Amino acid sequence: MSQTVDRALSILPLLAEGPADLGQVADRLGVHKSTALRLLRTLHEHGLVYRQSDQRYRLGARLFALAQEAVENLDVREIAHPHLVRLNEQCGHTVHLAVYEENEVLYIDKVESRYPVRMYSRIGKPVAITVAAVAKLLLADLPEAERRVLAEKLDYPMYTARSIPNAPAFLKELATVREQGWATDLGGHEESINCVAAPIRGADGRVAAAMSVSAPNVVVTADELLTLLPLVRRTADAISRDYSGKSPAKEDPKK
Repeated sequence: MSQTVDRALSILPLLAEGPADLGQVADRLGVHKSTALRLLRTLHEHGLVYRQSDQRYRLGARLFALAQEAVENLDVREIAHPHLVRLNEQCGHTVHLAVYEENEVLYIDKVESRYPVRMYSRIGKPVAITVAAVAKLLLADLPEAERRVLAEKLDYPMYTARSIPNAPAFLKELATVREQGWATDLGGHEESINCVAAPIRGADGRVAAAMSVSAPNVVVTADELLTLLPLVRRTADAISRDYSGKSPAKEDPKK
């Protein structure tokens, strides 16, 4: 039975390359045409493959529907949480997870710092969109035209002297973040709070969420916090792999 299942599943990657006839399927599986036909008929009955008028087979609509349903039901918070807890145990600082929804960036998970002095934040609360590191990552992933329209609509409150002052400066920052693949907020929202963040990507390669580590200056300096960036990026990559189902990419030696 396991061999039959294995053979049937092996047909799907073949058809993902394009339509194939019975002989091609049999050759790829290394089986007789009658065996390949039996497998294809079973997959066809379940809507996973479709037989075209030219007698070639392609992937069926049911397979795409199942894939879309699976993606829609993925809960990035549930997948990410164990990783966030592990990161918090390693560094001791506040760890956040955020998403972009309806023109706001919202915290959807948080693991508190173990230090008595910590930043204030709340799950479900919008972040300061023009300065927060997680917001920069999420907005930097938007198409360029959409980034420009959004940047022109935003207000730019000067929370501190390090806050981003206007749309051109914000777009320049987003371009940098997009290129380097990580972001910081070094006193841009609160003078005493620093943050480093990394993106979490879905199966399509787009940024689905962003995670960060934040700490007050009295606990660690900005330079000390930046030394955690490789760990933060590795954690984000691990979440991305679990969320997207993709194998890890080759490790960047600069991380």
